[in-house]
Amino acid sequence: MPALVNCGGDRNIRPGGPLYSNLMESSSLFLSLTPNVDVYCPPRKRSRITAPFILTAPSEPKLALKKPCSIDVLPDECLFEIFRRLPADKDRSASACVSKRWLFLLSSIRACEIAGEACNKVSPAQQDVSLLNSVKKPLPDLNGEATLDEEQEIKGGHLSRCLEGKEATDVRLASMAVGLVGRGGLGKLSIRGSNTARGVTDVGLAAIAHGCPTLTALSMWDVPFVTDEGLSEIADGCPMLEKLDLCQCPLISDKGLIAVAQKCHNLKSLSIQSCSKVGNEGLQAIGRGCSQLLSVSINGCRLVGDQGIAGLVSSASTTLSKIKLHNLTISDVALAVIGHYGKAVTDLVISGLMNVSERGFWVMGNARGMQNLKHLTIISCRGVTDLGLEAIAKGSPSLKQLCLRKCCTLSDNGLNAFSGAAGSLESLQLEECSRVTLFGVLGVLLNCTSKLKTLTLSKCFGIRDINAFPTQLPCCMSLRSLTIRDCPGFSSSSLAVVGRICPKLQQVDLSGLVAATDAGLLPLIESSESRLVKVNLSGCVNLTDAVVSPLVRAHGETLQLLHLDGCKKVTDASLLAIAENCSVLTDLDMSSCSITDYGVAALASARQFNLQVLSFSGCLKVTRGSLPFLGNMGRSLLGLNLQLCNLIGSQGIASLEEKLWWCDILS
Repeated sequence: MPALVNCGGDRNIRPGGPLYSNLMESSSLFLSLTPNVDVYCPPRKRSRITAPFILTAPSEPKLALKKPCSIDVLPDECLFEIFRRLPADKDRSASACVSKRWLFLLSSIRACEIAGEACNKVSPAQQDVSLLNSVKKPLPDLNGEATLDEEQEIKGGHLSRCLEGKEATDVRLASMAVGLVGRGGLGKLSIRGSNTARGVTDVGLAAIAHGCPTLTALSMWDVPFVTDEGLSEIADGCPMLEKLDLCQCPLISDKGLIAVAQKCHNLKSLSIQSCSKVGNEGLQAIGRGCSQLLSVSINGCRLVGDQGIAGLVSSASTTLSKIKLHNLTISDVALAVIGHYGKAVTDLVISGLMNVSERGFWVMGNARGMQNLKHLTIISCRGVTDLGLEAIAKGSPSLKQLCLRKCCTLSDNGLNAFSGAAGSLESLQLEECSRVTLFGVLGVLLNCTSKLKTLTLSKCFGIRDINAFPTQLPCCMSLRSLTIRDCPGFSSSSLAVVGRICPKLQQVDLSGLVAATDAGLLPLIESSESRLVKVNLSGCVNLTDAVVSPLVRAHGETLQLLHLDGCKKVTDASLLAIAENCSVLTDLDMSSCSITDYGVAALASARQFNLQVLSFSGCLKVTRGSLPFLGNMGRSLLGLNLQLCNLIGSQGIASLEEKLWWCDILS
């Protein structure tokens, strides 16, 4: 109480004074005194407020910012489960257009992982059946009109796609894998080259493997980023694969081929070119695992040796029918195995085998295993000699076609011995065999008088005119096609004899015989008992109208092809004869001939013409005056070559293109 009585003024009781603080500290005492004590509190001045007076609404509690909801926040595992439960293929295709992430997620879904499909561990045969069933669609309503989608689905597994250059990327492959599922699936895929910045990798092949189980043919050329992992994905996902073509794939090795051999038991055709890591183990595995293998082509693989070829041929001896070996380091052993185990081989191509000697070809023939061989091609092999070629003829009684190129050791003796032993020979082609002469060719015609149908001699510089022909000239009544191309030593005197030897010719190709003249070709035309159908005289610069006119008059009713490219002495007179006599001619080449607008007009006036291909390239005397006549050639004309016809001009070509809109014009 003394403190309250002896107060010293209002400053003691105001806030901050000693009495005010004591009262506040002893609140219980202050509250007990308030009913009985009156306290004087003078008014306090309010502080001046200089700021404007603003009324504000009562503040509300701040709400937390909501982040927009998006399906992209889901992890890949959840999206995968959502995508594989989409009801229709169209829904999955539409979802793949949202982003690359969705595209690659959808492409990672295997056909058997789609909801409602079963994917169990079964045998390879049962797996093939399950894959076929997985791509089956409900049968269309035969009472209604078939839609485009139904027509494409009925063709299941036969769609073909080809990616070249910049188009070959993983994104394109993934889009293809997702988009083609509803259209029957992908049957054939070809990749030519690769995008240098983002080329095809294992990711793209994995997408194809997951989404295209019906793939039957895969071809990859110049794809440097694909490894064994990508090829293994194809093997796992595409067990129906029948054809595999690999060219310049440096990262693919035996491991990838082994995976194919273990999973793709239906493989029928294998082609490997310039794959530096492919060796013997991969080929041996293919031979053991692919029981239906029909065709094999190996080119430029430096690791492939005798063991790989021997293992492949011996394991697939009952089915393998076509073998092509190019530029390999194999020796005589490989050819010996082919000769012994090649029981089913019908086509054999051997090229650039520098380590194979005469012994290899001799053993291959004497093994007598290639009884069904029908077509044989040998290119640039030094081991091909007279002895080896004769052995091949004796060991291959069914041989019908033989092609020899750049075989510099073969002579007339070997050719005669071969033709005498090859009783079924129907076609013989010799190219750049410099030791073969005209005597060897006559021996072939004498030995094969009953079955030989085609004879081709190209760039054989040993074939020259002979002073005296044998008294007994062969008469090959079966020969229908004769080609003597770029043999400068073969001149008119030899041509005159050809007509007597081959009276039944229907196709004659003498292109590049610069020494041929009218006097040599006329006996051939006159002695022909059968009507000629195709005649190629391109490059015979000495021929004139004196031989072309008799040719078309004698054989115009059957002549379908006539090439006179480079015959500069042929003029409008020949075109007049052609227009009058050739009623079934479809292909005419008069390039670089001395013809004018008059000859073109005469040719266009022939109403019975059915020309499809016509060439006046390099005819410098043909001008704009021939355009009205060319425009009346008829709807049958599909190709017209007017290159180097400078007097026609670009405007004339443009007007002709408008008139002959259906024709392909080269200018």
